[in-house]
Amino acid sequence: MAIGLSHGGTTIYSSPSRSNEVLVGTREGIAIIAREGSAWQVAHRALTDRHISAIIMEPESGLTIAGAFHGSVHVSANGGRTWEPRGNGLTQTNVYSLASARVDGHARLYAGTEPAHLFVSDDLGLHWTEVPSLRSVPSVPKWSFPAPPHIGHVKHINFDPGNPTTIYASIEVGGLLKSTDAGQSWQEFPELYEDVHRLMIHPSNSRCLYAVTGRGLYVSPEGGTTWEQWTGREDEIGGYPDGFVFCPSDPKLIFMTAAQDAPGTWRTTIVRRATRARAGPSTRCSFPSRAARSPRPTGPSPPIRELSCVKSSSSPGPFSAASPPAIRRVSRPICRCAFHCRAFRSPRT
Repeated sequence: MAIGLSHGGTTIYSSPSRSNEVLVGTREGIAIIAREGSAWQVAHRALTDRHISAIIMEPESGLTIAGAFHGSVHVSANGGRTWEPRGNGLTQTNVYSLASARVDGHARLYAGTEPAHLFVSDDLGLHWTEVPSLRSVPSVPKWSFPAPPHIGHVKHINFDPGNPTTIYASIEVGGLLKSTDAGQSWQEFPELYEDVHRLMIHPSNSRCLYAVTGRGLYVSPEGGTTWEQWTGREDEIGGYPDGFVFCPSDPKLIFMTAAQDAPGTWRTTIVRRATRARAGPSTRCSFPSRAARSPRPTGPSPPIRELSCVKSSSSPGPFSAASPPAIRRVSRPICRCAFHCRAFRSPRT
C-alpha cells in the first residue's frame, strides 16, 4: 500500500503490511519515494509544475487524487506515474485540502479552497459542485489570513468516523464549522479560537474532538459543546500546533507537531541568528552566544503532559454519549534530548 504525505490530505494510514512507496507533495510536484532494501530512493516525479497541497487515496477505485495551490485537482490511476486534470466545476482552483468518504456505497470527494469555499464530487472528480451553505454562517465577513492576500481558506476537512454525513471544516482564519446533514447546514463553535488548523476525532469516540489552533490545542469530550484549552503559547511543548495524528495501531498514542509561536516570529528569529553568525565573536548582539545560554539541565527529566479521557465507572462501554469521558492531565518523566522532545497520549479506556 502506498501512502501520501501532504499538508491538506490524508494524514493517517493503516495497512497490514509495510508500505514500499510514499508519495510526497512538494512545491515542485509529487515525488514518489520507493523502498529499495533498507534504503529509500526517489523513483519518480510528476506534476512538477504544480505546488501540491493535498494527496488522498480512494481505496475502492484505486485512484490517487492530488490538489494543488493555484493548480486545481488531478487524478492518477497508476499510483502517481501519470495524471489527468479533473477540475470541471471548480470555480475556485486554489486547492488547500482534499478528503473522501463512503456515502451510500460510493466515494464522495470534497475539496476546500482559498477563498474559503467547499466543493463536492460524486463521480471521482469528473464533475464538482459547490456546497454554498458553507458561506452562510455569520462569521464569513471576518474570515481572513494574516499573510497577503489576507483571504481565509479551508485548511482541513474531516468526517465523523461512524457517520460520513457529519462533516467538519477548519477555516484558517475563521473557525471550526460542523454539518450533520452532508453540508446542507452548518454550525459554528464561537467559544473555540478562530484560527483552526485541523480537527481530529478520536477513532473510538467521535464525541472526543481535538482542535489544533494558532493558540494551542483545544479538546472537547462532548462533541464540541464545551472546549478546554490544553496547551498555549506559554507551554514548553509549543503554542502553535499544526500536525496531529493518532497512531493507527494504538489510538491512545498521539503525535502532534508544533512551533513555539506564530509564523510571524520565525523570520525574525532566523534573521537574528544569521546576524549573530555574521557578526562573529568580537561584535555585540542581542542574542547570547551558545556558551552564555542556560546550560542543558542535568537533573531529572522534565515531565510530559499525558492527555487522557477516563471512562466513567457507570458507562456501559468504553465511551458513551450518555456518559462522556471526563478529562484529566497527568505527568510522568521522559528522556532528555537536545530538542526537548515531548509526547502526547490520548483518551484511555
